[in-house]
Amino acid sequence: MEALFSFTSKIGEHNFPLFSFLFNAFTILFIVVSIILFIYDRYIQRENQLLINYPLIGRLRYVFYALRNPMRQYFGDEKFYESFDKVKWVYDSAERKSAYASFSPGQPQKSARLSIKNANCVLNTQDVSDDFSVTFGESSPNPFKTKSVFGRSAMSDGAISPEGTRAFTKGAYLGKFPINTGEGSLTSNFFYTHKYTRECKFFEIYEGTIFAKTVYKVLKFFINRVTAQKVYKHMVITATAPDSFLFDLKELLFYRVNWEAPIEVFPSQVPDDMPDIIFQIGSGLYGVRDKDGNFKEQRYKKVMRFAKMTEIKMAQGAKQTGGKLLGSKVSEDIAYYRGVKPYKDLFSPNQFPYAKTLEELFDFIGRLKELSEKPVGVKIVISSQKSFDEYANLIKKRIDEESNAYPDFITIDGGDGGSGAAPLEMMMSVGMIISKALYLADTSLRNAGVRDRVKLIASEKVLTPDDAIVLFGLGADYVAIARAFMMSAGCIRARECSGAHGKACPVGLATQDKSKRASFLVEKKAINVASYHEQLLSGIRNLLAVIGVDHISKLNKSHLIFKDHAGRTYMNIERYFKESLVE
Repeated sequence: MEALFSFTSKIGEHNFPLFSFLFNAFTILFIVVSIILFIYDRYIQRENQLLINYPLIGRLRYVFYALRNPMRQYFGDEKFYESFDKVKWVYDSAERKSAYASFSPGQPQKSARLSIKNANCVLNTQDVSDDFSVTFGESSPNPFKTKSVFGRSAMSDGAISPEGTRAFTKGAYLGKFPINTGEGSLTSNFFYTHKYTRECKFFEIYEGTIFAKTVYKVLKFFINRVTAQKVYKHMVITATAPDSFLFDLKELLFYRVNWEAPIEVFPSQVPDDMPDIIFQIGSGLYGVRDKDGNFKEQRYKKVMRFAKMTEIKMAQGAKQTGGKLLGSKVSEDIAYYRGVKPYKDLFSPNQFPYAKTLEELFDFIGRLKELSEKPVGVKIVISSQKSFDEYANLIKKRIDEESNAYPDFITIDGGDGGSGAAPLEMMMSVGMIISKALYLADTSLRNAGVRDRVKLIASEKVLTPDDAIVLFGLGADYVAIARAFMMSAGCIRARECSGAHGKACPVGLATQDKSKRASFLVEKKAINVASYHEQLLSGIRNLLAVIGVDHISKLNKSHLIFKDHAGRTYMNIERYFKESLVE
């Protein structure tokens, strides 16, 4: 203690009176608070036995515990993925840094894994086609031809912050890959890249008076644009959920889609300044329901003027039930988009309302196809060969009946998939891992003779090109990625996405907390998202060259091998899957 006071007195000798005062004040405050906490922990509180035995010092446990998740990627071994090297590859690719590794991976790869066969005579990368398009719903009046075999998987606006959704939207537009809305509906933030014009009659508009615009310009000049926009918004918008409006810097007006406008004023074709959007319908029917929660055909038809195809969400790998959004994330804007009350827990029904049987689900798919004239598919989790055979056999039955009431694509989510909020008892406990589920689906559809009529989308823990190339080899036509795209947008995997316990995503990506969101760099992260996607495609071309095929469509199971824990290597992976999938 004497040494401490001696140090502070020396500081004062160097003519820093303010610094000296603050240092002394902080020291005295720290000592006083420490004494009070010591007395309270040891002699007063009787809730925690650790603090009784170790007063004050025991509180460090809670400090370290609070830092455990936000700091895990820096000090913890990577357990969920094969190695931290894969995680680092995502961050480096997003930030346009070299993704090359030196000497060896930081962590050994697991011994049992699917691997890739190299060719005796490999190709040069430039010999591999850069055509990565996939066509969904070839028999549809409006097939969807993607520009990439990758897309951002379903992530709802609400689970993701408005700024996050805008970054993903622009990233998808720049990178030319599809983006799935998630079950939270098609919100204003998906229109982030769409340029406002006064010819767009489907927008609800609020424009300020000359006085209000003058106030905006003055505040922008003397303070900053963000503050000026907030004041201007407060002066101009009288509607509910003011933050659901986008702002046009040129016209100085706020706008959002007016879903009550007549369908005739909506565009007949998806505007070319928007990304390719896959609209997802969950069991809550958010974005396509009426006031009573029933499916609203006219609203769906309007939504599909901006989307390329529809995905019905039946299940998710980490969440076999409907979507979970805690009340802290149901802001006025999210409530407006979804047609619910704000600040109340929003748990979608477990059962999709039009899918009590597979026959009813397929009938609903046919109904959506007729309304949209665009491809429609379904997202599921597979648990057994028998359960998926029911899908394959019913698809064949409908095709034989010359009915189009069957899915144009099936999205398969693996049992190791993630979620921003899900019951812990379901995470990694329900459903099959993606490799085996995808093998079952591809095999079953081929046995039924309908594989050419149904595209397969695979989704689960894909980070790097080699993760994806295995799925393409197993039969995937397209890979949907959530986790890695989140990381490319700045996610540090703090595991505070749900908003539970008063915590919020520290980077402002998966939260509705305005203070956290305020620092999110939309434009910068949009470029990072596009860069990650570009590196994925580049890596795929490199691997195809090593495999010796010049187009991704030529990749198949014969290009894969499997090494098990005992060291046995299956050159024919069909044999491995038949031995590992036992009735």
